[in-house]
Amino acid sequence: MKRIISIFMTAIICMSILTGCNNNTVNPESENSAGKLSIVTTIFPQYDFVREIAGDSVELTMLLSPGSESHSYEPTPQDIITIQNCDIFIYVGGESDEWVDGILDSMDTGNMKIIPLMDLVDTVEEEIVEGMEAEDGAAGEDENEAPELDEHVWTSPKNAITIVQYISDTLCELDNANVAAYKVNTASYLEELSELDAAFREVIDNALRHTLVFADRFPFRYLANNYGLEYYAAFPGCATETEASAATVAFLIDKVKEEDIPVVFYIEFSNEKMADTICESTNAQKLLFHSCHNISKEDFKSGISYLELMTQNMINLKEALQ
Repeated sequence: MKRIISIFMTAIICMSILTGCNNNTVNPESENSAGKLSIVTTIFPQYDFVREIAGDSVELTMLLSPGSESHSYEPTPQDIITIQNCDIFIYVGGESDEWVDGILDSMDTGNMKIIPLMDLVDTVEEEIVEGMEAEDGAAGEDENEAPELDEHVWTSPKNAITIVQYISDTLCELDNANVAAYKVNTASYLEELSELDAAFREVIDNALRHTLVFADRFPFRYLANNYGLEYYAAFPGCATETEASAATVAFLIDKVKEEDIPVVFYIEFSNEKMADTICESTNAQKLLFHSCHNISKEDFKSGISYLELMTQNMINLKEALQ
């Protein structure tokens, strides 16, 4: 219900902007004296993919502010205007992006290329594994409702390769002047992503175990599926809860002890309290596994990349599977 209300309110905002601000709306090509493509992304992964492919050859905007909680994002009036004036709009396409449909339906998108990441790869459903807490009310959901798909498609380097190639092809299609540079940058980046994919596979092929424990949400189903990993976690990837029940914490503690698991993971922006509790009870090590959904203001200013974050994930994974 909260999401439905949010979408309805966003649609009203959008309609008011489009009817009340038409005289102030500027075509992106006339606004940009350099004639660069204007690209808008909702979150960090696709922002960084475009940055790696295009560098300074495009005008690039990320709607989600660094350090913000990605699942509760709602567009501002200025965000809607920014989307309206762009050439390429890239978003994820899951439940967290339901607001997008209302906005796009309210504007002329004839000259805009729209890329939902979830249309580019094979998707999987959210799942509740043993010991995990479902969202409040999940048990009472309508059985006829379509299952919720996991949105975090970029968390597997294999998927990232597919997404990057599609974005690159789109840029080459729309910007003939920079095709050569885009292709060179893309080839180099895809090679790095392929090396990252191979590094993950090498770690897992030489691992003593294949089970992960997350004292947090688990937005890594695509990574787990692609590399044959099993996992236990407190919540599914898009859960809004942050405080697990005593039963869930006890289950994870018992699992770490039973399988002598050396590392308990948490994700970015976590309060880490659950991980601390489990580690204190088991002597396991606490490590970050970054979903790359969003980054801190400090990391954004420093120019940290998806590749750097995922490489550190690979290093931490090796520690966990030894």
